[in-house]
Amino acid sequence: MKFTANFLTFLLIASFSISTANVSAAPRTNSKINNNTISSLMNGLKSENLGLKTGCAYMIGELQISNAIIPLMKILREDKNEEVRIAAALALYKIGSPMAINAVKQSIRFDDSERVSKLCANFYNEYLKNKNNDEEKNDAIAKVAIK
Repeated sequence: MKFTANFLTFLLIASFSISTANVSAAPRTNSKINNNTISSLMNGLKSENLGLKTGCAYMIGELQISNAIIPLMKILREDKNEEVRIAAALALYKIGSPMAINAVKQSIRFDDSERVSKLCANFYNEYLKNKNNDEEKNDAIAKVAIK
């Protein structure tokens, strides 16, 4: 069980590192996400199976399903398992809406786990870095358009 949890955490962190450049991008799939998929993923968030719950949170983040923000926030705030809270924070980061990012930011200060707090800080700092890069690009484009 401990090995599985550590491996899952490694996969989440590796995924975060690889995909941080595409936070504001559209969902990473060209196929349409149907209501059954969304419903299944949302139901998976309610599961007692930690692997299923974590996997569903991860996929929700990958697909940027904004309907799941409130359930993910609840998981981040209340779930007893660190890995599940980390998966919820990562999903919220990938969704990237102001409400989702605020939940990640609040977990930096209020989560009892130092590990969860540190990863939330990493997610939030990466969000700020990407946001600043986007603003700088927009400023550069505006300056060129003015000339």
